[in-house]
Amino acid sequence: MRTRDEIDDLIAQVALGNRRAFSDLYSHTSAKLFGVCLRVLGQRDLAEDALQETFVKIWHNAGRYHAGTYSPMTWLITIARNTAIDRKRKLKAEARRDEREDAAELVPDAAHGPARLAEIASDMRALAACMGELPEGRAEAVRRAYLDGDSYAELADRFEVPLNTMRTWLRRALISLRECLGR
Repeated sequence: MRTRDEIDDLIAQVALGNRRAFSDLYSHTSAKLFGVCLRVLGQRDLAEDALQETFVKIWHNAGRYHAGTYSPMTWLITIARNTAIDRKRKLKAEARRDEREDAAELVPDAAHGPARLAEIASDMRALAACMGELPEGRAEAVRRAYLDGDSYAELADRFEVPLNTMRTWLRRALISLRECLGR
């Protein structure tokens, strides 16, 4: 790893369009920045894409970096982290949109006969009744986790409980729902 001053200099050279400096900056910082992206996204292929996008942003925004105000690694890591978070949010939004589209296909329409409509209504009532049997807050946590796509960490923050407690809540709630629907 290069020193702070050397990385400062590389960023300054990148701001001037120096491709060799950009290559050097990449070779000296990409492993660390990839680790940041991987930690946020959790998947190697997504992290690789985020890393590429990070370096595109670095190339275009190197002129905005002011040596001495931040550590150069802090600046680079912030770009990588924000890029990975943006990518994660975008993927989550796409997943929610896809789920809504899938759910829309399940909505009964005129093509379903009366028997199928009655079956769907019965299933919906049974699920609603089982959700009502869950302890306070658990039904909302299940809805947020499995319909809205909230992460365990987001739910733990929302309900102000430790992460492992939230995992336990959701696991037990699903077991309860399975048992209830099996009756």
